[in-house]
Amino acid sequence: MSATKDCHADYPLQHLAVIPDGNRRWACRHGFSMLDGYQRGGERILDLLKWCEDIAELETVTLWPLSIENLHRPRPELDALFVVIVDTIAKIAATGRWHIRLLGDLNRLPQDIRSRLLITVEQTLDITDSTVNIAIAYSGRDEITRGIRKLLMARRAAGTLDHMARYVTPDDVNTYLDTAGQSDPDLVIRTAGEKRLSGFLPWQTVYTELYFTDILWPDFTPSDLTIAMQDYSRRIRREGR
Repeated sequence: MSATKDCHADYPLQHLAVIPDGNRRWACRHGFSMLDGYQRGGERILDLLKWCEDIAELETVTLWPLSIENLHRPRPELDALFVVIVDTIAKIAATGRWHIRLLGDLNRLPQDIRSRLLITVEQTLDITDSTVNIAIAYSGRDEITRGIRKLLMARRAAGTLDHMARYVTPDDVNTYLDTAGQSDPDLVIRTAGEKRLSGFLPWQTVYTELYFTDILWPDFTPSDLTIAMQDYSRRIRREGR
């Protein structure tokens, strides 16, 4: 796969975010079980990270396999999805190439799933070259709400709540979001034809370029990634200027 080395000079692609949508539709279309669809989607995530290793400028990849709203799905389907998520993250850790960071409210997950994920993530703490964010039990409004709650508690503990009410800044809020310390995504790719972000990183994507494709996530290929990156490289990002 050819890496995109010709991005706009002022905005190289450093942070790629992906909404890997369409696993269930893929399974239905091919006559497979729901678990088969999720497993194929997990395999494609591993493929994506391998493709991204060829892109020198890429520092961060963010993936959103499970929203808070998804937690309302039938329990058998959720159990299948949890198995795939835990297995996929374990395989990412086993590569030794990615620092794994979990986004979202992990307290909404079953305790055994949460514990297994945290143990796996701990194995990648010493990896500093590249980071993969996995958004689990995540919604953007929930992230912002949790972040503001943390900010209020921190300022209250310091006795500076009145001062904060007058002088709180976007940087203050950034500090308490799940992505604190990271750059905002340069490009979001969403598969399976939906042309919306559905609450994915709303704070961080105000100037992010968006790319939508009808391809179902399990069918996503290196060529599709290259096409999305080439599309990004042709855009001029003014960020309001």
